[in-house]
Amino acid sequence: MSSTNLPPNGQSPRPSRDTGPAVTEVKRVGNAVIYQSQPHIPLSELLKEKDLVLLLTPAVAPDPSTATPHMDPFEPLGQAMAKYHPWIRHVPYVPRNGITGTHVVHLRPAAAVVFVISGPPRQGQPPQVAMAEIVRTLCEQRPQVIVACCDIQELGALETAFPAIIQIPNYSPLELENAARILFAEAKRPPTGPNVQNLILAPHPWTCVLWKPERDLLAVFDLWCQCLPKRFHLDRARLQALLCRDGYAMHYIVREPETSEVVGFCAAYTVYANSDSERLVGSVAALLVRPSYRQRGVGLSLHNFVLGKLSKVRGVSGIQLGSSFPRLLYGLPMDSPWEDWFRRRDWPIKPRSSELGEGQEACDWLLRLEDWPAIGAMPPGLLFRTCEPGDFDSVLAIVSRESGRKNHFGWYDQYAKLVDTIFIRDIMLGLQGGTIVAIAITYSKNNGGPVGDDLPWANTIAGDVGGVTCICIVDDRPNTAIPMSTIIIRLFDSCIRLLANQGVRQLFVDAVRGGDQGFPELGFQKWAAYREVWRGV
Repeated sequence: MSSTNLPPNGQSPRPSRDTGPAVTEVKRVGNAVIYQSQPHIPLSELLKEKDLVLLLTPAVAPDPSTATPHMDPFEPLGQAMAKYHPWIRHVPYVPRNGITGTHVVHLRPAAAVVFVISGPPRQGQPPQVAMAEIVRTLCEQRPQVIVACCDIQELGALETAFPAIIQIPNYSPLELENAARILFAEAKRPPTGPNVQNLILAPHPWTCVLWKPERDLLAVFDLWCQCLPKRFHLDRARLQALLCRDGYAMHYIVREPETSEVVGFCAAYTVYANSDSERLVGSVAALLVRPSYRQRGVGLSLHNFVLGKLSKVRGVSGIQLGSSFPRLLYGLPMDSPWEDWFRRRDWPIKPRSSELGEGQEACDWLLRLEDWPAIGAMPPGLLFRTCEPGDFDSVLAIVSRESGRKNHFGWYDQYAKLVDTIFIRDIMLGLQGGTIVAIAITYSKNNGGPVGDDLPWANTIAGDVGGVTCICIVDDRPNTAIPMSTIIIRLFDSCIRLLANQGVRQLFVDAVRGGDQGFPELGFQKWAAYREVWRGV
């Protein structure tokens, strides 16, 4: 490790204040500068083999210009630290919420703490430095290292307030990995002989156990927020409602044996494929691994264990990567860094294939109703209206036939749950010459229908968002003179009018196959994109 007597601006170190420790060492390592008044760096000289290191990082928005725009910006730091010391617990903190009881619980077993400051406080937010000072008090005599992702002069006299600071210019993955090397002094590791850390981190089987919501919900909620892009974050009550489905759900967790911490979670369901009560489809709805435990066999253990469980369920003839209903993620998010991982596990991800279920794009779309274009006069012979009780048997028969032909898993159940309820009027019908040719279900926060309980994303976007789902267009129509595109546009127009009367101002359309399909020309914006993937048993 090279050393210099000057900070990066070339000025002499500022004199320490009487209220804090004096800086006794200033070193530069590449773009980083180290300030120390106590010998906390490298941590590798202070830690025992199984000592836990708590990594506290601020919750900041990912940089959309990076190669992984949906990843927690500080995940590379946790991953890099785990290469040198496997016992890393990465816990975010929200600047506006401060240090909470949850952080205190994680801090108690920690032998050392690494606290990251992303930069000066934004308007209306408390400074992250103040939170670091709270953590320093809670640490008592345990080592605490500050990683400042900016010039520390922007933060006040930081080097006089903390015993060890690493200053890096930003929180790009490259700079964070450099900070991890400094924290554990990579250069001091023996150049020859077995790498003990790699032996500890080598992938191996983990024990998978059935999750219990009363015991594991908080840990799984934390894991969900750590592992998924902010777009897919859910509040705890909504996540609980989606996960707790008696008779349909079978979720499993992996715990760290030494600490009992939940380090992996897999959500799985079974759903009826169509009206055939003997045919089920299983789904691997979400597979989450705590960042510091990735590439250690946790995900593979859960994946293989859950596939084995699903394949033994009577009637399961296929398994979906993602879930139809209840909807967590419809499929593998497009451009996911784990696409190759699933492909190596024999999931048929072949984006250029014309076969359904082999990785073709399916999208969620969002429309501001004010952007919907004006629609001309209704073509003769075409009528749209809400469903009446006398229509329902015909609706179920059409949905069963069309969804079975096109592998729309679970659609029949969504319609069937509305039988003998007032919510059959949430179904919009298109009739051509008196024959049903188009069907869709509408839902909104205000109408209270059960379908919205399985589709959480409209409510997470805003309170004025309603949805259209399970859109069924009959292929063998009585008169093909009216193009299918016209029928679809008229169906949306009728659904929009219905939902607007319920206070809806934005429309969410989920899991539309086939890429863009003209949606942008109608005013829609792409909200999310997935690869639709399933496999046989």
